[in-house]
Amino acid sequence: MKFLHSVFLGFILSAAASLTSCTDDKDVAPVAGQMTLQLEHVAGSAPLTLNGTAPYKTAAGDDFTVTTFRYYISNIKLGKADGTEFVQPESYYLIDEAKADSKIFTIPNVPAGDYTKLTFTIGVDSARNVAGAQTGALAPSDMFWKWDSGYIYTKLEGRSAQSPSGGILFHIGGFKKPNNTIRTVSPALGSSSIRVRNGSTPTVHLKADVLKMFTGPNTVRFATLSSTMGGPDAMLIADNQAAGMFTVAHIQSN
Repeated sequence: MKFLHSVFLGFILSAAASLTSCTDDKDVAPVAGQMTLQLEHVAGSAPLTLNGTAPYKTAAGDDFTVTTFRYYISNIKLGKADGTEFVQPESYYLIDEAKADSKIFTIPNVPAGDYTKLTFTIGVDSARNVAGAQTGALAPSDMFWKWDSGYIYTKLEGRSAQSPSGGILFHIGGFKKPNNTIRTVSPALGSSSIRVRNGSTPTVHLKADVLKMFTGPNTVRFATLSSTMGGPDAMLIADNQAAGMFTVAHIQSN
């Protein structure tokens, strides 16, 4: 009788433990981790240098040097193979070649998992454009025109012997049709994935190639187009940027 009682008690305890385990597993939220994005600016195979004396050469053969290179990336998303997404809230970053700390940042509270897609916007969404100059990354006045024109999404300035004025000035922005220059890109990860785990932070190394602003769907020659501040000409540059300015160099797991 004692034996049967012990067996019955053991069964009850085992079932209770199993039910508790199932309940706990169901109620526990996915563990969050984080990931880092690191930007490297290049001109083809050469590192980008501001105020350099040796000029870079476009695919069309024009020479140029760079004095300023800044751009916004925003609305960062990570996608899994099953179609689910993580969207970073309030993700607006101003990347500036002159500021090393702007070229690396960490995205917190990313649900653990294997992500096969990285998507972000080059520029600032239309809602923020009409909200006026703001705080944080959206505060700099030299990247904002006015309330009805909005933000400058990409700013590249420099010098070129082929330019009639000797200078180049490309301020790419505009959120209204027909000259909406907001572009969303998803640089290919190849066979790699972004493996986010609690206690392990992967780093995605992105390259931004300034030469790609002047080649791709549209060939830009500085003799005929050396300056733009929005409008149809800015659309040409924006389309080039979306076509290949950003590439994933590699993904490092830490």
